[in-house]
Amino acid sequence: MRTSMKPAIVALAVASMLSACAIGPNYQRPVMELPDAYAASAQKPAAVVAPASWWTLYNDEALNRLVDETLKNNLDLKVAASRISEARSQLGLAVSDQLPSVYATASRERNRNSEASSFGGQGQPIESTTNRATLNVSWELDFWGKYRRATEAARADLLAVEANRDGLRLSLVAQVAQGYFNLVALDSRIAATGLAIKRGQEALDLQKKRFDAGVISEFDYQQRAAEVDAARAQLPPLQSQLGAQERALSVLLGRSPRAVMESKVERSGTHVPVAAAVVAPAGVPSDLLLRRPDLVESEQRLMASNARIGVARAAFFPSITLTGFLGSESSSLSDLFSGPARVWNFAGGLTQPLWGASRINKQVDAAEARNEQSVAQYRNAIANAFREVQDAIQSQSAAREVYEIEQRRVTSLSKTWDLAKLRYANGIASQLDVIDAERNLLMAELSRIEAERTLRTAVADFYKALGG
Repeated sequence: MRTSMKPAIVALAVASMLSACAIGPNYQRPVMELPDAYAASAQKPAAVVAPASWWTLYNDEALNRLVDETLKNNLDLKVAASRISEARSQLGLAVSDQLPSVYATASRERNRNSEASSFGGQGQPIESTTNRATLNVSWELDFWGKYRRATEAARADLLAVEANRDGLRLSLVAQVAQGYFNLVALDSRIAATGLAIKRGQEALDLQKKRFDAGVISEFDYQQRAAEVDAARAQLPPLQSQLGAQERALSVLLGRSPRAVMESKVERSGTHVPVAAAVVAPAGVPSDLLLRRPDLVESEQRLMASNARIGVARAAFFPSITLTGFLGSESSSLSDLFSGPARVWNFAGGLTQPLWGASRINKQVDAAEARNEQSVAQYRNAIANAFREVQDAIQSQSAAREVYEIEQRRVTSLSKTWDLAKLRYANGIASQLDVIDAERNLLMAELSRIEAERTLRTAVADFYKALGG
């Protein structure tokens, strides 16, 4: 038996060595004209480079806790984690296709032949028993690299899903930061509007006393009352927006439906200064941007589609399958594992496609077309990534400039309002001048709050554009 098995062993060894080749194109990153470095904004003394936990630049402990809650409980992240597990299992299946299948069988048969047939009465037993136990092996040699290309594609799919998870984490943190500062801005706008209403009501109460005493006309009194009502009318929409933003943020945090309906999101009790400007350091090679999660995902999808061209092309070539078994067969269980009961088999098979109405050609054409789509998508993703970085740099710079201007504007209009009240008290200016000064101060304060929110969200956009 040992001598008879040698050809089979040699055949296996030769086939394994020859299977080193793989049909299909090897992946090469598409050649693109990239800028040499990021276009960095002007470095200011307060400018810093974003750390990995970039949201800590805001110095807001409430935000830090919300981000931690999101990364722990967000349901989209849980879905992404499950997709990674699925892709990892698919990779394991692809790898297993390259290996032999080994399985064991055991059987016991009882047969009885008819006494009236040609088998009966000729010295053959009417009844028989067969016991069989074998170890079976089946292996399709990956001679043309079909399964190795499939494994290459599955591995790229896994890396793409992991990159998608990383991109989702990045996007969620940015959304939480932006949603949080939307809440902070709405709180500030409601507080500013409430202060304007309080000031107006105090002035209205004073004017009511003056009207009752006959010092001012009803026109002056009603003019002041209308201004207070105009300020009050701004509160309900702001409060509605606040509730909607809290509920949206609660969903991002992965909270239960009951918690979403309660919509209670923690905020810092004190005003937190605007974070320092975050910049892309000058001279950083632009190809580092290719590490952005969405670009990594896009390239891995491209690598997978490229590998599947090889899988499709391998169908042109014959498949070589080796099968065999080793075991024992006996009519008696006591003799099943004895030497004379030994059985074995070794066989090799070759299947070559001859005609299939151009089916294989169409499959290859489809794989190549999908690869062309992936190339175009990858190129487009890179172009958009550089656009987003440049947009984020300019947006952050513009937002900081607007914020500084709005701060100066609030300071000036606050002084203007004080002067208008003083002039009105001395009879130099009219009540309308005071009302205009109050209205302009409120609008300027609301614009300053919006500019502050825009600047804070621009930092999140900048970090997201750089991909961490």
